[in-house]
This record gives sequence, structure tokens and C-alpha cells, in this order.
Amino acid sequence: MSRNFYILAASLGFFALVAGAMALVPSSYQPGLPANGTLWRTLALLLLLGALGSALVGVMSNLFEQVDRRSEETRRAARRKRRSERH
Repeated sequence: MSRNFYILAASLGFFALVAGAMALVPSSYQPGLPANGTLWRTLALLLLLGALGSALVGVMSNLFEQVDRRSEETRRAARRKRRSERH
């Protein structure tokens, strides 16, 4: 599941780079698009924050999955050890 968050973070990061580049392009090259550089910078910042948040959620979910997997392995090992002591 964390892979989906990583993909989302990469996509948002890419669009943040595109929006940041659009802030540097002169308005004569942007017919029909918002020519205000501040708007593009704000959009880039919001997309970048979304990408960082998504990456953080991906990392945290990956860590929690790993902890859950290890605790399950420990529980199974303890169960096997108790069964072998009985016999």
C-alpha cells in the first residue's frame, strides 16, 4: 500500500516542478493560462507540500507494515517453541 503513496508523491512532485517552471516562463508564452507568477509559485508550493506529505504517509505505512510483520513472525516463533516443548 505504501507504494501507492510513493507514486502519488512522485506525481505531485513532478507537477510541482512543472508549476515552478511555469512561474519562470514569460506571460507571452502562456496564452489562455494564468500569467501571474505568484499563482504558479503558490500552486507549486501546495503541490510540493502534498508530495512531501504523501511521501511521509508512505514511509510511515511501510514502517508500520514492517513492525506488524515482525510481530507476527515473533508470535508464530513463540507458538512453535511452546508446541515443541510440550511434545
